[in-house]
Amino acid sequence: MEKNKNIGLAEARARSISKAAVVFLTPALLLIAVFIVYPVIDTFIISGFKWNGISSDKVFIGLENWKTLIHDEMFWKSFSHNLVVMVFSILLQIPIGMLLATFLDAGGKKFNIFKTVWFLPYLMSSVAIAFLFVYALATNGGLVSSLATLIMGKKTNIDLLGSSPNALFTIIGVIAWQFTPFYMVYFIAGYGNIDPCIYEAAVIDGATRGQYLRHIAIPMLGPIFKTSCTMSLIGSLKYFDLIWTMTQGGPAGSTELMATYMYKLSFQQFNMSYGSTVAAGMFILITAIALLFNKVFRVKEDY
Repeated sequence: MEKNKNIGLAEARARSISKAAVVFLTPALLLIAVFIVYPVIDTFIISGFKWNGISSDKVFIGLENWKTLIHDEMFWKSFSHNLVVMVFSILLQIPIGMLLATFLDAGGKKFNIFKTVWFLPYLMSSVAIAFLFVYALATNGGLVSSLATLIMGKKTNIDLLGSSPNALFTIIGVIAWQFTPFYMVYFIAGYGNIDPCIYEAAVIDGATRGQYLRHIAIPMLGPIFKTSCTMSLIGSLKYFDLIWTMTQGGPAGSTELMATYMYKLSFQQFNMSYGSTVAAGMFILITAIALLFNKVFRVKEDY
């Protein structure tokens, strides 16, 4: 009798939890369906038509846009630029973010001022940062050219945004400057989740701070590394606003990314159907790379 009563209470509790889950998840699922799922599906549908994005008549052309995309040199060039940005974003943002977090974790509350100052770039708008660096990197009168003139003792103009491949790597540096603080905070949270008793036990066993970090703390941050790399990977494959504001894909396409190429096709050349094909191609490539990365990069997530 008591056993049946316990089973009845467990079932009632499970039903109550299920109802609460439905109530709280339904609005979120509806928003995801309307603003994410539907646009993705509609993008693939539009890619099957010839349409300028304005007129009411759409001409169905099947897979013609996809055939064009496969042989589109500019698309694959843009994709290669995205891969360069992806690789250098991971190599710069993640290690520097971890080093800053390690420094702040070692300093404790004494270094709180550094947390605030170093996090400021991430709080700024990407467009505002783009304008800031456009003026700072201007060939005539920019901060870099002015410093070069001061050092060299004669008029020196340095063109970082007007030549290839300088422009792409300069933008990668600006992106790293903006987004590294995010990963810094992420690693700080990771350090905060490590039980202080582990450090105390390591010290008792004779480990130095460096040995503790190298052999214990950093290996325990494996899941943080994986998540950070995945986020940086996905973000770097869909950058748009900062690069568009700084170079609009120039000079001569040297900073053209898939997102800027898609924007030009859709909203400057009014080739919405082919722009949608590029966007769909982006979706497929980003998804494939993210899945491949998560399959290859495996870490132990329980300690």
